[in-house]
Formats: sequence, structure tokens, C-alpha cells
Amino acid sequence: MPEGMGAEWLYSAIEKSARLVDAPFSRDKVWPILSVFEGGFSDAGGVIFSLQAGKHVPEMEYSAQVSPGIDDPYARALAGGILNETDHPVSTVLAEIVGLAPTSEHYIDCGIVGGFKKIYANFPHDQQSVAALAELPAMPRAVGHNAGFFARHGLDRVALIGVDYVNRTINLYFHVSAATAGKLDQNTVAAMLHETGMSEPSDEMVAYACKAYRIYTTLSWDAQEILRIAFAPKPRRNIDPAELPARLEPRIEQFLRATPHKYPGALINATAAKWSPEREVLDLAAHYQVSAVQMKAIEAEEGQAS
Repeated sequence: MPEGMGAEWLYSAIEKSARLVDAPFSRDKVWPILSVFEGGFSDAGGVIFSLQAGKHVPEMEYSAQVSPGIDDPYARALAGGILNETDHPVSTVLAEIVGLAPTSEHYIDCGIVGGFKKIYANFPHDQQSVAALAELPAMPRAVGHNAGFFARHGLDRVALIGVDYVNRTINLYFHVSAATAGKLDQNTVAAMLHETGMSEPSDEMVAYACKAYRIYTTLSWDAQEILRIAFAPKPRRNIDPAELPARLEPRIEQFLRATPHKYPGALINATAAKWSPEREVLDLAAHYQVSAVQMKAIEAEEGQAS
């Protein structure tokens, strides 16, 4: 493991970012999780801090790559006592996914308040079809139930999957086709929201969603419908808060401008317009560390824009 990338080092970075926005940080919530995954963090892996736009910051989440140092993050979480054994299909679905599409790239997703939540399996070069995923025994039946929706909107190849062990849900991440990435039609976005029963969207959020290069959905084992849908533009540097479809208080603006990071140049941010049946929200993220592959893609995008 590269020097300086131990759990204590990452803990310090999370604390600094949380203090920046006055998020309710506690060592007792963060340290036990990081210590379980000691040995998985490295200078080559991605680390992202995120929160939602709003007047309060009740939670800040952090996502960190824990592989290839850790082959089976689910087994590590069980052994470390941050997850409990269960006979629910959520306990086996990740193993089935990796059996279908082997990957050496896993991320954990946690909250400084909510604790350990998710494990992600990333396979960008071996994207999987909705049909193949729906056939896995432990996969929520909602995946197959919504196959028609995914097909109608060109969402047929999944590049990233997140398993939420707390809420017992699953996230499917789709890349938008090269022909439409960043320039989705507003009527199409509005139709997708209406078809999935999401809350009434604002014009500003729909317009922002049209910039998406990735769309992701949340499904569960307890419902047939899609629970949430989000539209994410490409990560980039120097996001102007005035461009965003939400008013940000000063400390949230500071999160977008001044979160510490470990790479040359300005901070790289990511955003997502997200809907549930109850509300629409804007997710905001700061990349603390990016992988070589991520940085190459971002620099290529910057080169095209210059």
C-alpha cells in the first residue's frame, strides 16, 4: 500500500471536508469503518465526498475505492462487524453480479452520520445487459419488471452497480449514448419522470438533467416500481454555483470551491439532478482523489472544451 494512504490518513481528509461545511462529524462513526477496510485504500483509487444542496447539512457521504487490495469487501464488512448476517437476497446479490461480470474495482459508500451503506462493483469495460442482470436469482424482480422502460429510453447497458445493505436497494448506473450525452431532450427527461411516477419537476432541474452523461436508478426487493432516478452530467472543474438549478448557501459553495484534493489543478466536482416520488434534489460531490483513468477522461474533456 502506498505510503500515506492508510485509514488514519483518509480519516483526516474526511474530517477536514466535514468540518468545512459544519457537518456533524464524529470519530466513533467514521473510524470503525475505515479501520475495517485498512489495506484497501491507495493513491491510485478514487475518493469522493458528497452532500445534497439545501439549508442544512445533516449528512456528508464519502465513497472510496477499496480494491484491488481487498478482493471481497462484503466479507470484510461482515468480519469487521459493520454488517450483520442476513438471509435476505441483498446478502448474495453482489457475489452473483461479480460472478457474471468479474471486476477488481469495488467502492464503499458511507455517511459520517449513517455509517456503512453500500458496496459498488464497477465494470466500465464489461458493461452488462439488463436482461442478463434480471436473470440473477438474487436480483430484485423490479429489474426485469422495468426492462421495457430501460429499453425504450436506451438504458440497456449497466456499467456500475451499487448494493445498499441498509435500505436493501440496488442502484443501476447507465451511460447515456454518445449521440445524446450532454444534450438530452427536455421532453424526454420529463416523460421519464412522469412514467416512473416521480415528483413534479421544476423546469430548471429538467434543463440541468439534459446535460447528463449517466443516468442511474434505485430499485428494491419490496416494490416493482423504480424508487428514484438521477441524471448526472460529467464531472468537471470550476463549476459555477450560478449555473446550478438550486440556490446554495455559502458553506455549500465553499464545499464546491475549497474541499481539499490530492491532484494538480482545480477541484473536480460532480453533480446529479435526482427525483423520488416525494421530491427533487441536487446532489453535489467533490473528488478528493481520482484514478488515472478518471483523470485521463476529465483532461480529454477539458482539451475538447478549450
